[in-house]
Amino acid sequence: MKITVVGTGYVGLVTGTCLADMGNDVVCVDVDEAKVDTLRGGELPIYEPGLGDLVKRATGNGRLSFTTSLGDALPGSDVCFIAVGTPPNEDGSADRRHVMSAATQIAQAAVDDLVVAVKSTVPVGTCDMVQQAIDDELGKIEKNIIIRVVSNPEFLKEGKAVNDFMRPDRIVVGANDDSARAVMQGLYKPFVRNGHPVILMAIRSSELTKYVANAMLATRISMMNEVAQLCDHIGADIMDVRRGVGTDRRIGMDFLYAGIGYGGSCFPKDVRALARVAVESDSSAHILDAVESVNRHQKLWLANRLLQYWGGSARGKKIAVWGLAFKANTDDIRESSALSIIGRLTEAGGDICAFDPEAMDNAKLLLSGNDKVSFASGMYDAATDADAVVLATEWGIFRSLDFARLKEKMRTPVIFDGRNQYEPREVREQGFEYFGIGRGGEHQ
Repeated sequence: MKITVVGTGYVGLVTGTCLADMGNDVVCVDVDEAKVDTLRGGELPIYEPGLGDLVKRATGNGRLSFTTSLGDALPGSDVCFIAVGTPPNEDGSADRRHVMSAATQIAQAAVDDLVVAVKSTVPVGTCDMVQQAIDDELGKIEKNIIIRVVSNPEFLKEGKAVNDFMRPDRIVVGANDDSARAVMQGLYKPFVRNGHPVILMAIRSSELTKYVANAMLATRISMMNEVAQLCDHIGADIMDVRRGVGTDRRIGMDFLYAGIGYGGSCFPKDVRALARVAVESDSSAHILDAVESVNRHQKLWLANRLLQYWGGSARGKKIAVWGLAFKANTDDIRESSALSIIGRLTEAGGDICAFDPEAMDNAKLLLSGNDKVSFASGMYDAATDADAVVLATEWGIFRSLDFARLKEKMRTPVIFDGRNQYEPREVREQGFEYFGIGRGGEHQ
């Protein structure tokens, strides 16, 4: 098939590249000329494991190209994906302006019948609005073609997006037209040979499915974080609790880790957006509001605990922060808990020296105005003369520590483990004080 993808952000670039790798002819369109030039030059604007090799292979064999002209890209296309951003408005709702603009431009540029697949995460009812906008524009310019809109939400985990797209648990397609369903089933047939399904449903159900999936995962995280605080108060160990609970097949182990809260481009805005949809629909959002509240407090919990350890102030203290990305295997720092921790500690007078293997360039841009934050070229360099190390991102590079080297570097051997990555007893046997998240049990 010939595919056009509008938007070369995270979702658009992964979608277009993976579809091209499966033999489709794909053109990715973006209004950002600098980004398009970067992609044409073989460089990626984001860090995602495995994606760079796929882009090089797909562009090298002519299956993938990039342009700023939708008019050049769209003719002959079977499917056009809308994969533009939907940033949150001040009230938490999703900003649909880019999606609606793309819809109008597609109607203007299309010359053949077409399926438009909305890949962007959008509130329930958006695809109906996109269909109406397209129909209105086609009528206005008297263009006699048929464009059918479907919902096709993405379920990509940053750091594992290529594998998620190539070997999906499921593919959700919301469509109200049989011919559009058939086109999407044909497009995704090579991706579901492992037996995982293309799930067909109504458009509004598909739109809601995306939000509910992310909200459910965020709920598990907030639940475990709240239990972790309880563990610290009563002397239990959250890791033991996790094993005891997660081995129940009805619950499972995934997303059952306590830590410093969730961040990134999806969970925070999707939880808020779904809560906003509920309010606007005269429904309730009690659980969603609680999930968001727990997460907001959890992001500062470790920093506040460190300040409590120092008697309420970080003045004169140097803190090494390991990790800046909101999770490992990405350079994405959007709503990263590490940034919340850094903000709280610098407000309390502390000096930060940070290291992250991929996200430092993005963090330097964001934190350039904070003269209490510096950056190191390595994890042990960041810990030089530090009064404490804070582990904020679970990068593999931080897993196996040279404790002797670290202790020699630090002024005071203290580790605040925001990811429960280390065994408390082992760390203490190496001569460190250790504080984790909910590790208050007697078997530390």
